[in-house]
Amino acid sequence: MVEQSDRAPLLDWEEIPPAELASSVPSAETLQSGLSNYPAQGGVGADKSQSTSPARTHIAAAVLGESADSPSKHGGPGGDDSATDEEGDCTFHGLSVRDRRIAEWEEKDQIVAVFVVTFDTRSGNMIEWCLPEDVNLEGVEFKSMASGSHRISSDFIYFRKGCYFGLACFANMPVESELERGARMKSVGILSTSYTLLYRYMHFLENQVRHQLQCPGQYSPLEAFYEDKKAILPPGGNGMVTACPSSALVPIVNRCMHPEMKITHPAGCMSQFIRFFGEQIMVLWKFALLRKRILIFSPPPVGVVCYRVYCCCCLANVSIPGMGVSVPELRPFFYINVADITALETELSYVACTTEKIFEEKKELYDVYIDNQNVKTHRESLQPLLRLNSADREKYRKLCEQRQLLLYSQEVDGDCTSSEEDLFILFFMEQNNRIFQTLSEVAASADSTLTAEQVRAMGLDPQGDRGFLVDLLEVYGIDVMLVIDNPCCPQCCHGELL
Repeated sequence: MVEQSDRAPLLDWEEIPPAELASSVPSAETLQSGLSNYPAQGGVGADKSQSTSPARTHIAAAVLGESADSPSKHGGPGGDDSATDEEGDCTFHGLSVRDRRIAEWEEKDQIVAVFVVTFDTRSGNMIEWCLPEDVNLEGVEFKSMASGSHRISSDFIYFRKGCYFGLACFANMPVESELERGARMKSVGILSTSYTLLYRYMHFLENQVRHQLQCPGQYSPLEAFYEDKKAILPPGGNGMVTACPSSALVPIVNRCMHPEMKITHPAGCMSQFIRFFGEQIMVLWKFALLRKRILIFSPPPVGVVCYRVYCCCCLANVSIPGMGVSVPELRPFFYINVADITALETELSYVACTTEKIFEEKKELYDVYIDNQNVKTHRESLQPLLRLNSADREKYRKLCEQRQLLLYSQEVDGDCTSSEEDLFILFFMEQNNRIFQTLSEVAASADSTLTAEQVRAMGLDPQGDRGFLVDLLEVYGIDVMLVIDNPCCPQCCHGELL
């Protein structure tokens, strides 16, 4: 079993002795306590979650739409935790017994391909080996080895291939070889029907890419892994990645947060996102809610930037039934390169990251461009949204205040059952729900008029967020008239009709 610190890159795992495995596997009774004891958050041991803090119980109830006392919808594996033969049943180095148990419990594995990519000094990036042998992996050799990776020693990359999602671990090892020009570079990766499942195999892939660098051509562990985890492809397949099972088409980010969302990425992902962007999060939130095309540029390593893609998607969560069904889904593309230009030309809404500076010149492909912490847009109509107003700063202050209270509770009370990911996702989900609930109620009222007081109650600025609200109503097709305070007459109680 492995455990990880709260630093975002998954490169600092700590091995846990096998003797601790039995105590870390959750029992049926533990799981009945609900989301407060949900195991394996980003690889962090489940034994930390035996307490049932009021804050955590409140979060679980709010997310799942249940009472705090109702049992979780997810039944645990239960059974006999003392089975000794499972400790020796961890076939894949780096993939723990507990992680494999949880994988079987949560959702069946859906690995559609396993591959090794290498850099050849004459041919460039190339697929060295894959299973199944006839799978269509065109372009994966560039997605799984980001442009500029030769400057770094290791990285991990999330990407999209058609309707499937991939995760690859890259490593660069110095060698005394003129043929290889002093460096051997490889990536080992997988394709799956869902990006929420990929994190489970991060440590396995990290170990396998190091193994491939040291012992090239030894694919037995990868072959065994694929046989154990392979998916059943849709009919008419012959192994080609050309169709997507219906289960993979369910919008993951836009629906009410499912517990699997909580364990998509390791602890620390959200806190780093908050610290990195600061108040600019509120700018990103508006663009995400408006379903804009968001492109993030960064030089390698790209792994932590893939997490920023995920965090941006989380900003747009709405749990009101039926809300947002008519707007484009905010789709995470994760890492992209020039080979994705054609695919992006038809996308109405996405979040992606790249290491290729040439994308900045392709302005027809994006609405918002982020370079480091600099958020900008070439669209004149969106430029007012780049300016923070008093309501934005107040929301950010509240987010930081709630985060500090959580950190204080963890440090002083030893309460490690609550997570920053819960806090972050729920903060914006509740903000979004409040906005859309108010707009829906106003649209259903007799005069359909939204007043300045109602705008403030939604956590928005009647003046500074006027353009944002106008765009929001248009994007979501909500029939509401706006009333704002007259800036020339602050004492005017009737306001101004837009």
